[in-house]
Amino acid sequence: MPKIRNIQDVSQFQLCSGCGVCAAMEPDRFYIDDVLQYGRRPFLKDGAAEENGDAFSACPGINLKHTFNRQDPKLINNLLEGWGPVYEVMEGYAVDEELRFSGSSGGVVSALALYCLEKGGMDGVLHTAARKDKPYLNETVLSRSREDILASAGSRYSPASPCDKLAEIDEGQEKVAFIGKPCDVAAVQRARKLRSNLDKNIGITISFFCAGVPSTEGSLKLLEREGISDPELISGLRYRGKGWPGLWTAEYAGIDEDKSVRQLSYSDSWGFLQKYRQWRCYVCPDHTGEFADISVGDPWYKKIKPDEAGNSLIVVRTELGEQLIKDAINAGYISIMNRDSSLLLKSQPNLLDARGALWGRLLGLRLAGAAVPKYHGFKMVSFWCSRLNWVEKLKSIVGTVKRVYRKRLLKRV
Repeated sequence: MPKIRNIQDVSQFQLCSGCGVCAAMEPDRFYIDDVLQYGRRPFLKDGAAEENGDAFSACPGINLKHTFNRQDPKLINNLLEGWGPVYEVMEGYAVDEELRFSGSSGGVVSALALYCLEKGGMDGVLHTAARKDKPYLNETVLSRSREDILASAGSRYSPASPCDKLAEIDEGQEKVAFIGKPCDVAAVQRARKLRSNLDKNIGITISFFCAGVPSTEGSLKLLEREGISDPELISGLRYRGKGWPGLWTAEYAGIDEDKSVRQLSYSDSWGFLQKYRQWRCYVCPDHTGEFADISVGDPWYKKIKPDEAGNSLIVVRTELGEQLIKDAINAGYISIMNRDSSLLLKSQPNLLDARGALWGRLLGLRLAGAAVPKYHGFKMVSFWCSRLNWVEKLKSIVGTVKRVYRKRLLKRV
């Protein structure tokens, strides 16, 4: 079994989540760039400084550990083992109709970001947006206005590294809200323990539910399938939003230089892209942002009607998140239509099965001699026993062993 001792090991044995925290923690050594088949990955700078261990300590790819107080009386006990810390589960939407329409599911993340800027005492929102020059790629941005937030609304099913700018937040005096994938937020929380000024400058952490990150190759292959073989012709690429759940929409210059559009349903586009997810996502224990103050996803517990306005499933996880939601509601940024802790399981019924299958996958990695991430505070074996039948149990182990060889997990890439 490979020993994972540093950031290069994490990346080369495919345990990297692409969050970018290594570039922020050791900026004189690492930079982040896109690797077509794998995602955002760290590279050594010319004349790179010696690795000091801070990047490795903050890396969520190799190690995730829950440290919250399990005796907190506000926690919903029957959700604790499967979903991490949960104070409350709500369904709601952004009162701002334009934000609601543009967001992937109800616009609550965008509404919270706007509240943080206008009423929450924060100077910026650190998150991900499409690159203007290459819309099939992403970049980290610091939004400071409603216009900035609106321009970046909607999910990005492609590699993103919102932690790569944390060094700028650490070195400054501004307070910011951070928005990212579950692994990104986990990286932020680990980095805060190593940088006191960064800890002070992160005002709130917000995560969205995540089913995995497809590589850039996935986006380019989908564009090619839809008749767009030259990605340089792309002028805009949305994966969701502008409706619930919204359409995958590619805008590009045609042969006659007029703008043309290709569109696909969410299910069709995600059905294609999910085949290109990076390996680390297959062995992830956190798809709902368990390390965040607030996490947001889709309330899939009901069938969506055509032209239905979007709603968001809101999971409050800390006292800080609880206060922010309360203040945003009172200030008229968010409207709550339902408060029901059962909505989490109803909306994401497969995630407990996935947590059980994860135990089998980690066992499969050990049996095959591949690198295994370390997870602490996540209940898995009980769900493997209770949620999976014997065929599913066997598949979780044997299927992983097969993937070890198919994905070359025993060799450095």
